[in-house]
Amino acid sequence: MTQKARELKAQGRKIISLSIGEPDFNTPEVITEAAIDALRKHETDHYTPALGIDKLRQAICDFHKRKDGIDLQKEQVATFAGAKFALYSVFMTLVDPGDEVLIPIPYWVSYAEQIQLADGVPVYIETREKNSFKLTVDLLNEYVTDKTKLLVLNAPSNPSGLLYTKEELQEIGNWALEHNVFVVSDEIYYELVYDAPSISMASLSQEIFNNTLVINGLSKSVAMTGWRLGYVFGPKRIIRALNDLTSHTTSNPAAVVQYAAIRAFNEDVEVSKKEMRDEFQRRIDVFHGLLNDIQGIKCEKPKGAFYLFANVKVAMHIVGVASSEEFALKLLEEAGVATVSGENFGCNGFLRLSCANSEEELREAANRIKEFIESYK
Repeated sequence: MTQKARELKAQGRKIISLSIGEPDFNTPEVITEAAIDALRKHETDHYTPALGIDKLRQAICDFHKRKDGIDLQKEQVATFAGAKFALYSVFMTLVDPGDEVLIPIPYWVSYAEQIQLADGVPVYIETREKNSFKLTVDLLNEYVTDKTKLLVLNAPSNPSGLLYTKEELQEIGNWALEHNVFVVSDEIYYELVYDAPSISMASLSQEIFNNTLVINGLSKSVAMTGWRLGYVFGPKRIIRALNDLTSHTTSNPAAVVQYAAIRAFNEDVEVSKKEMRDEFQRRIDVFHGLLNDIQGIKCEKPKGAFYLFANVKVAMHIVGVASSEEFALKLLEEAGVATVSGENFGCNGFLRLSCANSEEELREAANRIKEFIESYK
């Protein structure tokens, strides 16, 4: 789909891309200046500890103490060249051949691939749209076996934007403890939440903390996708194992990025975070209303992230296609709107549409989608 969009652009077509998985904002200047300052002082010229410099790991500890009251020691924190590589390292460390890993549908595209690279077995849990695709204990009981090793939880979710309440997370965390299933909690969109508190799985109790690894990073919260800084926190024994793996793979995250990241965790960046979050919420409010006014499309308003996960099953019937992949391709070719089909997330009949665009582009995209569907009636 990305290649097709490029080809159409090369032909002079105006393509509106709603497939973007990163904020359309610049990294805050104070973070960029911190990187430049570290370069000029030659603080970035040499290897760092595999898990990251102490000042960065302590900054992460201080941030989570302020944010959600989690008491971390820097020995419980590991940093990586992006949250994606952090996830890969976690699966390579925890998953043995044949281990089953529970993944709720819809899911982020790389989970299953990474688990299979570690010779694990992805087990997909069919959640229900009417329940906002939320995982429940009843569903978990349907899929758990004696081979189940891990549960991957992603909230706020890519693609659906779902958010769990504290009580819902507590139930899942207690279930995992009872069944000896370790939780990998992907919280990369943790700071992009709307009209509800964002709660880290690791903040619920000491017992749940000891049974959880949290994955996070700076790509979404402060628009640092290109910088590549992710991190993990959790039990010390696992952090030590991650240290061993990192020592034999990347050695350490880029030093200059680590010094920039220290500033990203400072309180003075909160204003920039709030401005971006408020703008995303405004766009989501506008685009959600426009999409739901289009015949054949229905969409729940997300509580987090910056995507809308739209049910287009009726629209597919109108257009005369059997899959959302076909629908997305026709939408791109005929209307010039690029989206991501639900099959990528385990959900045929859905599209993921990103709000990392201006309001003007979102309005034009909605109008194009409406005209596209109406042309088949």
